[in-house]
Amino acid sequence: MNLEKMFEMQAELDRRIIREKGLEGQDLLPNTYVALITELGEFANEGRWFKHWSNKKEPKRKVFTTAGATPENATHFRCESDDCGEFPTIEDFKNLFEPNYDECPICEAGSVTIYREVDPLLEEYADCLHFFLSIAIKKGWHLYLLEESIEDFQREGFEGGLSGAFLKMQWHLLNSQMFSDEYAKESNFRLAWWLFIAIGIVGFGFTPDQIEEAYMNKNAINHKRQQEGY
Repeated sequence: MNLEKMFEMQAELDRRIIREKGLEGQDLLPNTYVALITELGEFANEGRWFKHWSNKKEPKRKVFTTAGATPENATHFRCESDDCGEFPTIEDFKNLFEPNYDECPICEAGSVTIYREVDPLLEEYADCLHFFLSIAIKKGWHLYLLEESIEDFQREGFEGGLSGAFLKMQWHLLNSQMFSDEYAKESNFRLAWWLFIAIGIVGFGFTPDQIEEAYMNKNAINHKRQQEGY
């Protein structure tokens, strides 16, 4: 996982948002903390591990969505004609985006919607990652991966399970905002960060490469949203 590159990309996105939304000179740190806490809740909601009242405690790991879908990253295509509606293969559509070729190759009539296959849990994790990086950038805090910590969690597990790790992460995160001592703030933020990374890698089996790819993809979507007046 190339954290240095991700920091650069996040700083560029943050600068663009500040510039285009006219936010120069404003203290955006409290908002960023609220955004991160909100996204962590959305990640937990997709993870579902804590829902002891439900028979469905496994996270949904694959859906098809039009959000952020482009001809370059599309994985599925659907003809909207009532006579078709199939999900043909990519090979069927290899010429679809060339000039004068905009009909479904199955029914040769219907318009086509493109979809990309996504992992909702990993996407929510990438959203959280954006705000972790934003806070670190605003505060000038250095983040890094602690492989020894990951290995410890892989060997010993989380005290209190995933819920215990998640609550502890939130506790450290809040302390990093509420404490008055700057050293304590940074220390708590880094502990929250390490727990966040461990939850992704150990708790859900994400690889560093998957995390980086998910971040890159969502960063591109966020730039596109700014371009479209989100």
